Amino acid sequence: MEWLNYHHLRYFWTVAKEGSLRKASETLHVSQPSMSAQIQILQQSLGENLFRRSGRSLALTEMGRVVFGYADEIFSLGQEMLNTVKGRSVNRLIKFNVGIADSVPKLVAKEILKPAFFHIPPVHVICHEGKVDDLLAQLATLRLDIVLADEPASTSLKFKTFNHLLGACGVTFCAAPRLARTLRKGFPKSLDAAPALLPTQNTSLRRSLEKWFQTINVRPHTMGEFEDAALMAVVAADGLGFMPMAAVVKKELSRYKLEIIGTTEKCANQFYAISSERRLTHPAVVLITESAQRDVFK
Repeated sequence: MEWLNYHHLRYFWTVAKEGSLRKASETLHVSQPSMSAQIQILQQSLGENLFRRSGRSLALTEMGRVVFGYADEIFSLGQEMLNTVKGRSVNRLIKFNVGIADSVPKLVAKEILKPAFFHIPPVHVICHEGKVDDLLAQLATLRLDIVLADEPASTSLKFKTFNHLLGACGVTFCAAPRLARTLRKGFPKSLDAAPALLPTQNTSLRRSLEKWFQTINVRPHTMGEFEDAALMAVVAADGLGFMPMAAVVKKELSRYKLEIIGTTEKCANQFYAISSERRLTHPAVVLITESAQRDVFK
């Protein structure tokens, strides 16, 4: 049987949290050479490099992030156990690890996740953002409870996933007030040759937009492409172009001082919760999926 040295794991965990050997050695009152040597032994036992150099600091490798996640849970549970044994008050939170594909607009993700913050008993929501393939790999190893994406998981994956459609919505086009007033007349033909701020090519929304533009014979002038819809909205607020937004979050327009140009239901946004099990059991997952289907995408 293989055994894990928890002293070595704690040294690694502390260095990862502090960002440097010096700070970690001061926290644990252990010399830097001793700590470095024991982390090296941990890496050798795992057969993986957990750190890489980033300037004068240490940064986690991809495997380092995975190990850090486990270590964080291990030591959090250890402290919780001590508090319980010693009769200290412990309010144990339900942990909810959710992966958010970088193609999902953050404003939409916020609406989907919002009910989890009001769950009773309380839920500790931990959001992980990244490429959908990376997030699905973490889902397969049970590091994530759910993945939010704007398209279903591929059937060609080597592990089982189950797609739960949360809902679909149309697209609202918006811009700074002056540009919105101009483009509102004759919408959607008014978008032809108009300055556009669009999501990047890797998103299902962009593909849907391109098809719709072709159908109505409109060719906007693309000024910029964005992975982050919030950044796109900030740029749009400066009047640099119009932008598409999922219709379910059009109430957020006032935050960025944007106005509606027009809306179409012929260009659809779809959103999925992807799980590793057919039946959803995690209380926060059940809550957000039911709420999304009932309220967000009603």
